[in-house]
Amino acid sequence: MVPKIRRGSRTHGLLVYLYGPGKRDEHTDPHLVGSWDGFASDPGRDTSPDADPKVTLARLAAALDLRVKQAGDKAPAEHVWHCSVRTDPGDRTLTDEEWNTVARRLVHAVNLAPEGDPDGCRWVAVRHADDHIHILATMVRGDLRRPRMNYDFKKAQAECRRIEQEMGLRRLKPGDGTGAKMPTSAERFKAERTGRPETPRETLREAVRQAVAGAASEAEFFTRLREAGLRVKLRKAPSGDVLGYTVALPGDRNRDREPVWFAGSTLAPDLSYPKIQRRLADGTADASPLQEADCGRSDWSPPARERRTATGIAERAAIILDSDDDEAAAQLVGVGELLDAVAQTSPAVTRAELGAAARSFERATRSHVRAERGDTRAIRSAARGIIQAGGALGRGEDGGTTAMLVSTLVLVALAAARWHSARGHAQQAEASRQTAEHLRAAYRQAAAAPMQAFRDQGRALPEAQRRTYDTTIRAALPENGIQPGTNTKNDALAATLAQAEQAGHDPEALLQKAIAMRELDTAEDVNDVLVWRLRRLAHLPAHPGEAIRRPQAGTGRATPPANRTGVRTAPPASPWSAAPDPRSRPPRR
Repeated sequence: MVPKIRRGSRTHGLLVYLYGPGKRDEHTDPHLVGSWDGFASDPGRDTSPDADPKVTLARLAAALDLRVKQAGDKAPAEHVWHCSVRTDPGDRTLTDEEWNTVARRLVHAVNLAPEGDPDGCRWVAVRHADDHIHILATMVRGDLRRPRMNYDFKKAQAECRRIEQEMGLRRLKPGDGTGAKMPTSAERFKAERTGRPETPRETLREAVRQAVAGAASEAEFFTRLREAGLRVKLRKAPSGDVLGYTVALPGDRNRDREPVWFAGSTLAPDLSYPKIQRRLADGTADASPLQEADCGRSDWSPPARERRTATGIAERAAIILDSDDDEAAAQLVGVGELLDAVAQTSPAVTRAELGAAARSFERATRSHVRAERGDTRAIRSAARGIIQAGGALGRGEDGGTTAMLVSTLVLVALAAARWHSARGHAQQAEASRQTAEHLRAAYRQAAAAPMQAFRDQGRALPEAQRRTYDTTIRAALPENGIQPGTNTKNDALAATLAQAEQAGHDPEALLQKAIAMRELDTAEDVNDVLVWRLRRLAHLPAHPGEAIRRPQAGTGRATPPANRTGVRTAPPASPWSAAPDPRSRPPRR
């Protein structure tokens, strides 16, 4: 149940609209379902022989405005309080009596007409559709004072949540005032008339959000806006300093044929110029040694290297979110930029789901929690690297690392849901969970081909070798227990361990390290998560067609193995088999 509140100054004009046919003849059977005293005249159902709906409507408007006229100059300039209340499309149809109850509870909750107060404001509730009503009240009490209506929207929202529970309606998540402004009815109708799939406000919000993702400076941000095809207008001080910006869609004009401009703050609270300015002032980090290590081999394509780097940074963001520290609020903003970057450059097969994930997570990036020391340079740098590297082709190493990154982002989204839930941020937690579902769908699309190839490689391993890796997996993951020789679930993981050993790693130690990185309870498929973690940690190819390389002693860099026949041959002897002292092992990467 969604309340929308507006203020106005024309009681009669609003009644004419409510009892009229509507802008598209959508109003059917308009009639009163409630009023301040239960006896107000109803222009829609006045059955007296000499009834004239226009006269009845004028009489109703005069009755509502009586106290406003009596108050004279003391009455507020905008004395009309207008609240529309709509049920969810899946809800049952409420009766007129139930809508009367809803209206009375709302005017009581916002202190317009408290129950039992004879001096409460005058109001009416008009119904002209099955799924909603309009409450019109005049904001002058019987004692000619103004009602105290602080935080009326929040109070109406809270009362709607209680009504939903008591009437068995769909229960929406309570907000905290940090959500983006929804399109108006006029904007939606205009989008339908012009054949747009969404309103200009929504299109511009996404375009601005994508432009700021990973941007290193204000100049780059404004350049990206223009490159996206938007009209951009900067507001400058006499000194030449930028004070603000507005954007418009080409072709979107008002009745005077002028562009319809939107300030960033009207698109979303975090897209105002001062907030974008603060975000860009933090800058983006240059690649650190740790980030360079995450990149892996130099012969991989730029999109593949940047996605590997981003995967390691996303893992660390999930760990910070799991720490339940308020400073993690900064990581949420960075994750939002990373999702926008991935969505912009994703392969065609995953673009729709990744775009939906980025749009969903946009709500999860905003709350009243402020990070005083949060450092987002690394994650913003990862987003920037992905955008600069360009789009992935959706095959080979590029497509495989997309699956690797998306698999990690699923766990990040679930960590964000837990972080928000712990603070009572219901809408943000739900948005994070929706993001995880979109990411899971994108992962299944991206991972289908490489994971099937890895499974085929696992099934092609020699029987004795496969039994060895099965034993290692069962010891580390008892819940994956299977009978040797009947493996169908661990094939890709076994193939990955075999390739890690071929590249010079201790498979058992590497598997334990991958498991210990962070929890696996929220993973939809533990084996898939571990496959990608192992491949990133060991710098293994994310696509079966790539060659396996063995690190040179003392350098940590990989060189092609002497035998390039892949995992179908027995791996070389492990360097740890003759070294009982763990300190003699080459350092882990």
